[in-house]
Amino acid sequence: MNRLLIATNNEGKIEEIRALLDDLQVELVTPADLHLNLKVEENGKTYAENATKKAVAFAQTSGLVSLADDSGLEVDALNGAPGLYSARYSPPPPSPPIFFENVGGVRGGLTDADRRAYLLQNLKGKPRPWIAHFRATIAIAAPNQDVQCAEGKCDGEIIPEERGTGGFGYDPIFLIPELGRTMAELGMDEKNRLSHRARAVTNAKPILERLLKSFG
Repeated sequence: MNRLLIATNNEGKIEEIRALLDDLQVELVTPADLHLNLKVEENGKTYAENATKKAVAFAQTSGLVSLADDSGLEVDALNGAPGLYSARYSPPPPSPPIFFENVGGVRGGLTDADRRAYLLQNLKGKPRPWIAHFRATIAIAAPNQDVQCAEGKCDGEIIPEERGTGGFGYDPIFLIPELGRTMAELGMDEKNRLSHRARAVTNAKPILERLLKSFG
């Protein structure tokens, strides 16, 4: 059976992608499975550029067909922020910098909850509804071959209170109006029909099947 490397260390993404690709005849492996410690700088100007950089780096290092994604939350009232910087959305560091003992940096690592709180802080005073969009780009690369991409989008709105215990990232404050529930209130099966990542993976499946067949 062919192997496919899921090119991320994000456990939430790995869980979702495993479920989305469960029907494919492929062995799914992660960087941890391969004892692969690879850091890729995400300095692209688009989701596709970042996803491509990760897919290519992991494919060339592992010798396996690799699937990477880049995704973000775009809020209309914030002119599309946090967008590409969703995973590292945070207040600017204080000036002069404050160094914390045993941390080795300006600030300790922020949690998903910290980023949600910062987003809501920036939305205070802006008229609701706070229309928002989750976007994802999937990039698939084989060693020494061209990369192919697929995209997905989910529309909704940001709400000021957290609801639900599932998912990760901004899911607890991202409401899907037609359902009346946040992304964090959806079960995995339902989320994997509606989410931006689910739609991107669905669009990527034909590409993935062709590439795995030719590479195998």
